[in-house]
Amino acid sequence: MKKLVFTNGCFDLIHPGHIQLLEQAKALGTYLIVGINSDNSVRSIKGPDRPLLGESERAEILRAMRAVDEVRIFDEQTPAKLIQEIRPDVLVKGGDWPVTEIVGASFVQSYGGEVRSLPLRDGFSSTRLIENMKKDDGWQASKRSGVVAASLAQHQEVFEHLAANFADQIEQTARLLLDTFMAGKKVLIFGNGGSAADAQHLAAEFVGRYETERKGLPAIALTTDTSALTALANDYQFDRVFARQVEALAAPGDCVIAISTSGNSPNVISAVMAARERECKVIGLTGEKGKKLAGLSDACIMVPSARTARIQEAHIAIAHLWCELIDGWIGEK
Repeated sequence: MKKLVFTNGCFDLIHPGHIQLLEQAKALGTYLIVGINSDNSVRSIKGPDRPLLGESERAEILRAMRAVDEVRIFDEQTPAKLIQEIRPDVLVKGGDWPVTEIVGASFVQSYGGEVRSLPLRDGFSSTRLIENMKKDDGWQASKRSGVVAASLAQHQEVFEHLAANFADQIEQTARLLLDTFMAGKKVLIFGNGGSAADAQHLAAEFVGRYETERKGLPAIALTTDTSALTALANDYQFDRVFARQVEALAAPGDCVIAISTSGNSPNVISAVMAARERECKVIGLTGEKGKKLAGLSDACIMVPSARTARIQEAHIAIAHLWCELIDGWIGEK
């Protein structure tokens, strides 16, 4: 009897860790399907400099492996639709993805399927290998010319990169927000620290106005109710402070904006999973290393920097661009 196993990833730079994962996955069944992100999808998750190899080349390499029976390419940022189509008996991801954060887990479990998070082989990561190959501590070198000049130059470089490579993504995510509002749905926004401040700032721009007079737009920052935040942190745990609010407030068709400079904040990831369960669209805002958040979002903007300050500066600029675009489009209607 055929036992179908499914796993997915970008598989941009195949290494021994990938081979171990695929062999362990195949051992859980009789037929292994590997879903790989298309080139456009990889760019959305990893940034404009990726992938190193095109989707056809990555698929060819995987098909040549003895553990792999079939390769499917998907264009979305997550494999949710593909998983629903395949209906695997076993859904597998690497150990950096706990079962609670695996896209499609609840769907597979709903019909009695199994979800496994397999241990990773130490020392191997495509992203880390690529970073080591192009390692350049330009920030430390530029500091010799002065902190102010170096930071402003770095800020300018990030924004030039955004203008050259992310304009379409900024407009596409703004369209997603506009569609949400025009459908009579709401937007929930959350993040920690400076990202919490950005969540409140953006919600205020939507509910009030940006630069043009228009009707109020339904947006809620999940970072402002101190009674709810402290009760949830005390009665449950801090990882649940946003997820519980999403469970209480979100409805199908709503949109959440998840802000995390690292892309790994546990309470942000938990809320994203809660939003996906409620059939909400997810927009992520993160930095260049935020692959986890990007991989769980319907659309994600990964600011091309690893410095928190530069990422936050770009996030609020992107939020203002969303407001400007949405105000303009509403004015045309």
